[in-house]
Amino acid sequence: MIIAATSDILSPRYYGEFISALDRLQVRPDIFLIAGDMVYRADVAEFEKVSNALFGKIQCPIVACFGNNEFQEIREDVKQKYKSIRFLDDQSIVIDVGRESIGVFGSTGALDTPTSWQKQNVPNIENIFKMRYDMADKHLHRMHATFRILMTHYAPTHKTLEGENPRFVSNLGAKYWENLIVSIKPNLVLHGHNHHGLKMAWVDTVPVMNVALPLNKEIVVIDTQKIKPGLAQFV
Repeated sequence: MIIAATSDILSPRYYGEFISALDRLQVRPDIFLIAGDMVYRADVAEFEKVSNALFGKIQCPIVACFGNNEFQEIREDVKQKYKSIRFLDDQSIVIDVGRESIGVFGSTGALDTPTSWQKQNVPNIENIFKMRYDMADKHLHRMHATFRILMTHYAPTHKTLEGENPRFVSNLGAKYWENLIVSIKPNLVLHGHNHHGLKMAWVDTVPVMNVALPLNKEIVVIDTQKIKPGLAQFV
């Protein structure tokens, strides 16, 4: 299967780069994934632009999670208005692709240490982070799909954060989510949020990819046959 993925379009900030990247996309993906931050600071009007750009180019199912720039108060309205994109907010979906099925759990994810703004403005943020972890664990354990994907906005590992300022790493991702990745072993993990660091790392035998547009400069294309660990890719 061919997966196309991106995040952190932060429209209008990187909208032009997003359009150019879409124009350069040469494959026909089986699914298109967006790991959060389609728009900048909850600018609802920008969803229309991004949605229209996708509608003109992408014919496969489009699945997204929300990022920290998509504030909680706009999420339900966005889900109702832009139904051509399946937004997952601590939810999962299974999509049939030929003889295979792709299961995706989508979440904003968590941080090891909430930001100062979160501590001041989001009551019980630590409990929210814990709930997201528990929901990911539950959905992935119960997911019946031949290919399972964990998609979060925040990095669910520190391994792709190499190259970021070490002082702020705990505010950029959640290392403890590696426990979930190792125990459940989804086939693929995708995240965004971080505009520096590594494009890919491995947590145990699981590939983790940072698909943020400002980092990759392109739509990330993933051939599921080429990301299997070791000899498994030849089976």
